[in-house]
Amino acid sequence: MKHIHLPLSEPLHARLMQAAQANGTTATQLAREAVEHFLAEQHQAALNAELDAYIAEYAGTAFDLDTELEVAGVELLLSQEP
Repeated sequence: MKHIHLPLSEPLHARLMQAAQANGTTATQLAREAVEHFLAEQHQAALNAELDAYIAEYAGTAFDLDTELEVAGVELLLSQEP
């Protein structure tokens, strides 16, 4: 396992220690979980940005709709009793 040195202000350190104690864990574990959570959010945001770009580029094109699937969906809806 790798280690880093992370200087914290006194108030932030106090809040971290208080939160760790309240959650029954160590400050190290709480900080590790916070970093993991932050990195997961960053990864998800990057994926969302890529998806948004794809949607913007291909909206209304042949890549936008699956014609056979659309027809099947309409046929299914029309075949159902009201």
